[in-house]
Amino acid sequence: MIDLELRECLVRAIKRAQRHNDLPSFEVPTDIPIERPKQEEMGDYATPVCMQLARVARMAPIKIAEILVRRLEAPDFVGAIEVAHPGFINFRLADAWLTAQVPAILAAGPTYGQLDLGAGQRVQVEYVSANPTGPLHMGSARNAILGDALASSLQAAGYDVQREYYVNDAGSRMRLFHETAFARYAQALGRTDEEVPEDGYRGPYMIEMGQELAQERGDEFLRMPREEALAAIGALALERVLTQAREDLALLGIQYDCWFSEQSLYTNGQFETVMSLLRQGDHLDLHDGAVWFMATRLGGAKDEVVVRSDGTPGYFASDIAYHYNKFVERGFDRVIDVWGADHQGHVPRMHYMMQALGLEPERLVLILYQLVTLKRGGEIVRLSKRTGDMITLREVIEEVGPDAMRYFLLSRSPDSQMEFDLDLAKQQSDENPVYYIQYAHARISSILRHAGAEDFGPADVTLLQHPAELKLLRRMARLPEIIRLSAEQLAPHHLAYYAYELAADLHGFYRDCRVVSSDPEDRALTAARLELVRACQVVLKRVLHLMGMNAPDVM
Repeated sequence: MIDLELRECLVRAIKRAQRHNDLPSFEVPTDIPIERPKQEEMGDYATPVCMQLARVARMAPIKIAEILVRRLEAPDFVGAIEVAHPGFINFRLADAWLTAQVPAILAAGPTYGQLDLGAGQRVQVEYVSANPTGPLHMGSARNAILGDALASSLQAAGYDVQREYYVNDAGSRMRLFHETAFARYAQALGRTDEEVPEDGYRGPYMIEMGQELAQERGDEFLRMPREEALAAIGALALERVLTQAREDLALLGIQYDCWFSEQSLYTNGQFETVMSLLRQGDHLDLHDGAVWFMATRLGGAKDEVVVRSDGTPGYFASDIAYHYNKFVERGFDRVIDVWGADHQGHVPRMHYMMQALGLEPERLVLILYQLVTLKRGGEIVRLSKRTGDMITLREVIEEVGPDAMRYFLLSRSPDSQMEFDLDLAKQQSDENPVYYIQYAHARISSILRHAGAEDFGPADVTLLQHPAELKLLRRMARLPEIIRLSAEQLAPHHLAYYAYELAADLHGFYRDCRVVSSDPEDRALTAARLELVRACQVVLKRVLHLMGMNAPDVM
């Protein structure tokens, strides 16, 4: 990677300057910052390290920069090195290296940008995991898209990734769901004495489910003992909800490697195993009739209930057993949970849980994302799952399409609040970034169709010297760096920014450079430019697929 190689070159240059007494002795930093200048005229990469070294070297930053440039053995991708006040070192990529990326990209094809950063480490990404009590709604959309794109980024960076959906099919919420399903089923059969629990689920989807169950099974469940009926009808209702969730997520192109049942933690004895381990480690205490996890003994601000006074496990009890299963029983090196920002208060206790289990807390990463405000016609669309006045995930997909859903919800960092403009997402114009990016891919396909099978001769990519060509090449060469940033920072929104910038550079190139020329004297340049757009198509398709989006040939 360019930035990593530049960092290593600078470290060697500092040490070389010290050996020649150009610089005094001091500890050489290994985390030298390599930046992308905001202004193109300042080069492709820059480092402010000389300002940082000024204090320990007791020299002016500009003087340190001049010394380092003299001692720097630049790699072949560097075309020029400049010193700029007050002490920056700027690097420009060599034109010859840039043009050589065209055949390199074409040779790599759909694997372009693949890294070995992860070296095969096993990483689990758990995302969505909404309570299976009704259709997925827009509250889960950002979670789904963020988690899936993150998993793709990690795979592209060389990690062995498993995608998981945690099915919360245990606890008080599921009991209410079962009771609601039974009540709606009984009502569909004319039983007016059955009512939905006060805290039950009152959406119209539960009425529809009750009617369907009544039509399919008749009064079968009314003839059973109540607890037996609740369990039986609850299992059917759960399977319907999960089937719909699978189908809705499949519309977004999201598939999971594992759907993990919370209830299995209890039926398979993993909960008891974990409770025994916590008792042996003196992490549990019984008071006020409940069993508490003593987070304060590990430095926490407060203790947490794991078993309530009525004997039922609390939500945190499942968390402990579930993560024990992930790390100890299934052996993941790292686990990433994608949660809504309303779970902020749960983060500290998860780290204390890791300590109690004898696991390194840094192996568990919790990504918190802000919720999305849905807008149509400039007005906020309100969501309310409990009242049934909700916009489901499927409704939005059907209205704007999966690609628009993917891009818009990935186009901001997770900690940024965002508005999803339904009207903009449907626009067929350059104002819609999804249309703008996908049209770039379709434009390349159109260019290649126009060129047809005509032989323009061998492609001499060294002919690509127009500023628009070189600018496009610079952007194309950045994809490996973008994949690394997305994986290291667990921030796949970098892909969305990059896709838009790449499309902009392609459109600018098309505006300034005629690709296919009928002039016989331009045949060699035409051949080179066709190779350039083929390579750009590879890169654009790669980043679109990493985001889970389509790369259309026609728009």
